[in-house]
Amino acid sequence: MSRLIDLSVALKAGIASDPPHMLPKIDYLDHAKGAEEFAMLFPGLAPADLPGGAGAAIEWVTMTTHNGTHMDAPWHFHPTMDGGAPALTIDQIPLDWCYGAGVKLDFRDRPDGHVCSAAEVQAELARIGHRLAPFDIVLVNTAAGAAYGQPDFLDRGCGLGREATLWLLEQGVRVTGTDAWSWDAPFRHTRERFAASGDPSIIWEGHKAGMERGYCHMEKLTNLPLLPATGFRVSAFPVKVEGASAGWVRAVAHLP
Repeated sequence: MSRLIDLSVALKAGIASDPPHMLPKIDYLDHAKGAEEFAMLFPGLAPADLPGGAGAAIEWVTMTTHNGTHMDAPWHFHPTMDGGAPALTIDQIPLDWCYGAGVKLDFRDRPDGHVCSAAEVQAELARIGHRLAPFDIVLVNTAAGAAYGQPDFLDRGCGLGREATLWLLEQGVRVTGTDAWSWDAPFRHTRERFAASGDPSIIWEGHKAGMERGYCHMEKLTNLPLLPATGFRVSAFPVKVEGASAGWVRAVAHLP
C-alpha cells in the first residue's frame, strides 16, 4: 500500500491566504438552522420532530477559483498557447497531465523575491540525482510554505522565472507546483524590481511562459518538507469548472 501525504491546504476564511480583495468567505449553517430549513421543505414538520432536533449542516462559500490549493490552466496566463493555439481552460486539461512521478526541488534557502534560473533548477536536479522525464510533476518547496496563513505569506518565498519554466517545459513537464502564493516571485518584490528597471517583461514571467508552451501549475501546496526528492507519485485532478482559468485541486503524494 502507498503512504498518502496531503499536499492541499484546507480552505479557511479569516487568514492571510490571498490579497484582501480575493479572500474567501465561508458562512457555516449548523444543524439547528438545517432543521429550520427542513421544516420549510416539509409542511407540517417541526424542527423538534427530527432526531435530536438536528437537520443538515451546510456551508455557503464565496470564493474565486484561485483560493485554496488550486491548479492554474493556460487560459489564466494568456488567451493563446503553443504558438497561437487557443489556451486550454481547466476543464480541458488532459487527465494524464495530472498523475505522474513527483520531483521535489528544495529552494527554501533562496531569499524572498528571488527568481530562480534554469541553471539553479539544473543544479538542484543534479544534487538529487534526477533526470527529468516527460510528465514528471515538479514541486517547488520555498520558504513560503512555512508562512502560510501568516501576515507575511504573500511576500515570502522565491519564484521561477520564464527561463527556468520554459526549460522545465522543454523536458516534457506539463504540471508543476509551489507552496507559495504564486509560481512567480511575490508581487511586492517584482514591483520593486519593476520600479527600478521599468522592464515589463519581468512581470508574471513564469506564468507568461505558458504563451510559448502550454502547462499548468499548482499554488499554495503544503507539506512539501515531508516529501523525499523523488520516488513518489502525485495525483492532482482539478475540479472541472467550465471555461475557467483554474480549478481547486486535492493534491496528494503517494509514497511507497
